[in-house]
Amino acid sequence: MASGQGETALTRIGFLASADTLPGDGPRRGDAFEHDIEVGALRPAFEEAGLELVEIDWRAPIDDFEGLSLVLLGTAWDYQDHPREFVSKLEELEARGILVCNPPTVVRWNAEKRYLRELERRGAAIVPTLWLDDAGHDDVAAAMDRFGSDRVVVKRQVGAGGLGQHSFSRDDMPAQDWRMGRPCMVQPFLPSVVEEGEYTFLFIDGEFSHGVLKRAAEGEYRIQSLYGGYETDFTPSQADLAGAEAIVAALPFDDLLYCRIDMARLPTGELAVMEAEAIEPYLYPEQGPGLGARLAKAIRARL
Repeated sequence: MASGQGETALTRIGFLASADTLPGDGPRRGDAFEHDIEVGALRPAFEEAGLELVEIDWRAPIDDFEGLSLVLLGTAWDYQDHPREFVSKLEELEARGILVCNPPTVVRWNAEKRYLRELERRGAAIVPTLWLDDAGHDDVAAAMDRFGSDRVVVKRQVGAGGLGQHSFSRDDMPAQDWRMGRPCMVQPFLPSVVEEGEYTFLFIDGEFSHGVLKRAAEGEYRIQSLYGGYETDFTPSQADLAGAEAIVAALPFDDLLYCRIDMARLPTGELAVMEAEAIEPYLYPEQGPGLGARLAKAIRARL
């Protein structure tokens, strides 16, 4: 963790990662290349701003964080399986006087996808959702009837990256003894996700940075790179950008360093929020070449 020769004047910024996203000798996740892309894009821009980006496993001993002024939650992409441990670590960092972005209060709120219900109460359009403590074959069938849909998607309420997600249709139902085994959300499948793609809007300090159109691979509906998904540049219309900005305004926090709003088009033509990612979203620097400088400037303003 010690700074190299000539870097002692730089303000040290931690980039929290998980063991399977960090470079090293052990096995890495299939999407760990995104960690490399993001760090590679941020590091030179940070250095220009007098900041040193330090990659660190969020499970590292607390003393390893000594000397960091601020930590970004980065690619801590296994937090959803250890949410209490993760939040506890962030609180410990805060107690040591290290700025955490985004803070533990945000993580606690954002980690469970029931936050979408609060956004809906605040006027946001969301995908119709059935919230369940668990789901089985009969729940899937009932959801199809309720939504008038021949296909549904079952997601974890605490999850990320599409992991543990299922899609069922009338002619491809789960086994009678199948159980999700955890709190989940059931939604009608949106054909637009495959036909049109999913839209992402990146915000830094509440200001729009750049847009991304995410597409699924042939024969797949999940848009994450783990499943062959890919991204292209996207310049939103004024109406679509206003829709994303309305989601940011509906969030119960006004001090987010970064936030990623993922949206998909409903059959009505309106964009609905799929996720408001304020914990550890990938920030798509390939589609936002100014991201590093924008983020560094926002961090400098907070220090």
